[in-house]
Amino acid sequence: MRFNMRMRKTRTIVSISIFITGSLALSAQQKTVITVTPSTMPKLGTVDPRFVSYNVEMVEVTGGRFWKPYKSTANETPSKPSASTETNQQVGVSSDLYQFRPPINLANPRLRKLAQALGPSYVRVSGTWQNSTYFQNDGNSALTEAPTGFKGVLTRAEWKGVVDFAHSVDDDIVTSFAISLGTRDATGVWTPAQAHAFVEYTKSVGGSIAATEFMNEPTFAGLGGAPAGYDADAFARDAKVFGAFLRRESPQTIFLGPGGVGEGVSLAPPGVTMKLIGTEDAIKATGPIFDAFSYHFYGTVSRRCMGNMSAGQALTPEWLDRTDIAEEFYGQLRDKYMPGKPMWLTETAEAACGGDPFASEFVDTFRYLNQLGTLAQRGVKVVMHNTLASSDYGLLNEETLEPRPDYWAALLWKRTMGDVVLDPGVPKNQRLRVYAHCSKEGKGGVALVALNIDTEHEQMLGLPVPAQELTLSAPDLTSATVMLNGIKLRAESDGSIGSLKADEVKSGFIRLAPSSATFLVLRSAQNNSCM
Repeated sequence: MRFNMRMRKTRTIVSISIFITGSLALSAQQKTVITVTPSTMPKLGTVDPRFVSYNVEMVEVTGGRFWKPYKSTANETPSKPSASTETNQQVGVSSDLYQFRPPINLANPRLRKLAQALGPSYVRVSGTWQNSTYFQNDGNSALTEAPTGFKGVLTRAEWKGVVDFAHSVDDDIVTSFAISLGTRDATGVWTPAQAHAFVEYTKSVGGSIAATEFMNEPTFAGLGGAPAGYDADAFARDAKVFGAFLRRESPQTIFLGPGGVGEGVSLAPPGVTMKLIGTEDAIKATGPIFDAFSYHFYGTVSRRCMGNMSAGQALTPEWLDRTDIAEEFYGQLRDKYMPGKPMWLTETAEAACGGDPFASEFVDTFRYLNQLGTLAQRGVKVVMHNTLASSDYGLLNEETLEPRPDYWAALLWKRTMGDVVLDPGVPKNQRLRVYAHCSKEGKGGVALVALNIDTEHEQMLGLPVPAQELTLSAPDLTSATVMLNGIKLRAESDGSIGSLKADEVKSGFIRLAPSSATFLVLRSAQNNSCM
């Protein structure tokens, strides 16, 4: 079932009025005052307990060339890359846009502590590079060159590091499999030899794969290492072989698919036409073989890939609503070809190709929280941010592991918003967006996130009961510094966060500052759906 607020007949009663502020400077400015009634907000549905999740790209695990941060001070080549890591980058993109990285240290105590604070989550280890990564199923050091038909090499030790990381931070693993020429027989059909070794080794070290896509982004199969001329029929043929393998050797794993990207909202830079395998063509060819419908979404490509998005556009309804447009496109396909199956957004961030510079700044907080709020209302079960700690869209700075603004947004969501999605009864407008869930602790409590996307004027929200307030703000929209109720947020040296102190507010009207994101926990709401 799709949960679309525009289509619901049962609506929460909401009071909307206009008042004139007494301030002389703003005497002519009208404000919308919205009063919510949390006790009667109806239930829309539920999200997965691991709704807020993230990606660690496979190229980070193996080491290799990934999107170079705009403001990086890291050594371009901290160690001499092998031939395999030099070639393991996306097809048709300038090598100047990449930076070599040694394998990520998933055993780093600070990284684990910061990731643990976001648990429980899914950690998706995939990405375009995974399509061509060879699993070296022995105890030796990585091959200096990938075998023919592959571009990268994943060792047992590196994959065990992923399994150990997931165990330590309360994550479940999501992935995809290699599909490049090295995985195919003489007729070009995908074979499960590599997949079998990968799954069996995962089991042998105490791990499991919670969910998987067959390949990363089949819509751009050519860019992702698939054989020349790969089309929807070839994808369907291979996905069916893979599905039979998965049912036989890892039946508990959720089969996600098709995993397309770049539709509904085009990823092509201005003036560029990109050839892709349409998700509809792919799913018509496969039939309903998937357990859940997965897709990827980026509102644009970054400046690295000739995108033209700017921080000045980041609070416009046109930008924020791209999430809804893409979900509508994929949701209609799900409804037509896989009715009733859950939807997962398995990769998303501000922009593809590593994110724009402002992806690591406070201004992107509004896109991220708006995305979580609106997709929960629309029935999407899981949202996986790309990445945890790499390039400009990482939740953490890859060099220092300092939390970025989107990390703090994810953390507050995790600590306040429960799994039951409510209809707040507040229509989206040009200034204020409000989303509601049952609170994390339940007991009838309701949690709200209110986004004031007006950069100049405060908004007013009427609350019939007292609340705990946690407001995110920043010195300016392009700041990497985030304030919680006016106090700078920071992690301890070991990565621990501790408690986040809320302000107690009485019932009545609360002022929402310009360009602020406010979480409100209404413990005494007495909503029957939240008991």
